[in-house]
Amino acid sequence: MVQGAILLYALALDKGLLAVESLIHYTKTMYKPQYTLPELMHRGYGSRLALILESILIGFMVGLIVVFFRYLLSQTDTLRQGIYKVPHSRMYWLGWSATLALIGLFLGWAAKVWPLIKGSGIPQIKGALAGSLPLNYRELPVKLLTGLLGLGAGLSLGREGPSVQIGAYVGKGVLSIFPKSEQEQHWLIASGSAAGVAAAFNAPLAGVVFVLEELQASFSPLFLACAMGASMTADAVAGSFFGWGPVFDFRYIAVLSLKDIPWVMILGVSCGLLGDLFKRGLYWVLTGYDRCRIPQIIRPVIPLLVSVPLGLLWFDVLGGGHDLIESLAHGERTFSVLALFLLLGGKILFTLLSYGSGTAGGIFLPLLVCGAITGDLLGLCLWQSGYIAEGQNLNFIILGMAAFFTSVVKAPITGIVLILEMSANFNHLGNLVLACLCALITSELIASRPVYVVLLERILGRGNPPSGTPEGTQAA
Repeated sequence: MVQGAILLYALALDKGLLAVESLIHYTKTMYKPQYTLPELMHRGYGSRLALILESILIGFMVGLIVVFFRYLLSQTDTLRQGIYKVPHSRMYWLGWSATLALIGLFLGWAAKVWPLIKGSGIPQIKGALAGSLPLNYRELPVKLLTGLLGLGAGLSLGREGPSVQIGAYVGKGVLSIFPKSEQEQHWLIASGSAAGVAAAFNAPLAGVVFVLEELQASFSPLFLACAMGASMTADAVAGSFFGWGPVFDFRYIAVLSLKDIPWVMILGVSCGLLGDLFKRGLYWVLTGYDRCRIPQIIRPVIPLLVSVPLGLLWFDVLGGGHDLIESLAHGERTFSVLALFLLLGGKILFTLLSYGSGTAGGIFLPLLVCGAITGDLLGLCLWQSGYIAEGQNLNFIILGMAAFFTSVVKAPITGIVLILEMSANFNHLGNLVLACLCALITSELIASRPVYVVLLERILGRGNPPSGTPEGTQAA
């Protein structure tokens, strides 16, 4: 029996080996590799997952660069405060004015040599995505340096617009290493811009919404995934350095009652009208620089020299205005109605003079500052008249920021989402929608065009004057 068992075991083992060999042969026959390793890598690189991973890489790089940019700007802000807060001799101020004049000459020279670094850069990105303007990522260091010098010296400009262009530069630079189709190139450049907004404001969702509303005409789930990947990654990098909280540290925001709805609508209409005035003033200043035939190399010197007496007499007008918004929101400083009115006028005028000079710098933050002052001005008038309770000024400050931004940029969803993320509070969502809607309707009724569309037309030299307004005048 033992011999029989051994014989049966041998037969079974032999059959089993034959079965395994048959299975291996069948597998090799049926599942023969169709692609070589290089072909598989090429197919993987062209996949959707690879596109999303590249957008995450772009977001990481944008986050690092914008963090560096923000850190240096914070240091220059501290330095500027020390310069103007401490009394100095007349010779010191003459020396400081001479230094600013030299900085202005350098900024003007850079803007003349590299004209596409001017301003915020958002119109240039719109033109690049439309195929009407080039996008040279080698201009990135020049954009960083000129933005740092102009903003650090005290011009009323914002870091957010340059951050958007920095993001586009990074996206273009990555594409120079990993070429893509034209559609995918547009997606990755726009994703880099979204990352720039996210890193500048600590607002990842606002970055995605901004490129969807302002830069990218078409929408697809894949582009949304790319923009979200880049934006969230850049926000994570910025949060690791500057903290995970919102950009503006607002205290608790109470909900406005139904009886306050008319005031919210009045605020929206007021911001709509003021926003149009801001845009017309901007186009008038740009045209004025051209008509006076002021050389580009001289233009930044003018607002920089003007900043010296302003810094001595009216320091709040200088810079982007981040600290001014927080001081208004926290009630750390009290302004009269007349002081707020003059502050609003001064901030608008100096912003127009600064942006019109043609150096690098955006209007995102100055727009929010103008909206905050407008809201505080209305809120103070209402409180002194007994129509709102004490402490509700903060609501009007926040609503004014979103409404003024909406009026000028004509991007209401971006304005709403941006303020929600920066305030980290959803109690005022309904009022935000109402204020932005009123501002948008007002700007539509008076035929006020989006600022970045008009600025792009000026760059391209094909402005069409609608009914004689300065919006369509051509830039030199």
